[in-house]
Amino acid sequence: MEAVNNVQSKKLRKEKVIVPKGRRWRKFKENSPYLLMILPAVLVVFLFNYLPIYGILIAFQDFMPGDKILSDSTIWVGFQNFERFFTDPMFWPLMQNTFLICIIGFIIGFPLPIIVALMLNALKGKRMAKVIQTIFNAPHFISLVVLVGMLTLFFGRYGLVNNIAASIGGERYSYFLESKAFRPMYILSSNWQDFGWSAIIYIAALSNVDPQQHEAAILDGATRFQRVWSIDLPAIMPMISVMLIMSIGGLMGVGYEKALLMQTDGNLQVSELISTYVYKRGLTGVPDQAYATAIGLFNSIINVVLLIIANTTSKRFSENSLW
Repeated sequence: MEAVNNVQSKKLRKEKVIVPKGRRWRKFKENSPYLLMILPAVLVVFLFNYLPIYGILIAFQDFMPGDKILSDSTIWVGFQNFERFFTDPMFWPLMQNTFLICIIGFIIGFPLPIIVALMLNALKGKRMAKVIQTIFNAPHFISLVVLVGMLTLFFGRYGLVNNIAASIGGERYSYFLESKAFRPMYILSSNWQDFGWSAIIYIAALSNVDPQQHEAAILDGATRFQRVWSIDLPAIMPMISVMLIMSIGGLMGVGYEKALLMQTDGNLQVSELISTYVYKRGLTGVPDQAYATAIGLFNSIINVVLLIIANTTSKRFSENSLW
């Protein structure tokens, strides 16, 4: 009998639910304000994220600036540009530099907003929490050019740190000319700029925690740390899982702007990333746009693979996933 019921339930699941046209139109009219509100965002995403995908065809061509992407004179070279990158002497240094910058930044930067959100939520004075949150959010609105300028004022050869060292009898240290100083400056300044802004989503999730849970825990004699560990952290765990998947999916997607601004001849050995290499090969000197596009596409494929692995792992070991 159970087998018959299971077969019938599977058949019912496969059957399509037919929605009357009048009902569909009524639902569309009810949701029309929201659809109009989301339309600009959809157009922006389409124009700047989906439409340029057409350009990845350049990676499989012998393309020169001014050529049409698709024409009778298009020269297709298959995976030749990718093979050229894999045999390039810069391949492993680029992979190593990009991976180290991304993985160290991820290890430091991912838990930091969670800790900040839990600390701000634990403050008794909500006005003080808002003031501190505003202070933490402020660096996010500093442009990268200004941020690198601030790093120069602090860590340049004649910056504040070196002036203090010289005043007490120390030697001046050229932070921007030393390869050892590039990664700490890049990673720590990036985390300082973004940790407060990234904490907003966790603070919003913590606002949904029922205060009665904390009141009951206090009556049971739970300490503040125990309440954070047993109530607040489980409440934001689904959000942490989703953000973790998205962060891993963009792990190798470091931008070129800040690294390019901080590059010098002294730190080029560690500051040359995939993104900066793509920029230089594709837009400076004698542009080799097909080769640069192939490198950028390879980097994007790595991110997609990491995203699928992270999502599959999260789905297997928890109930949270992107799809």
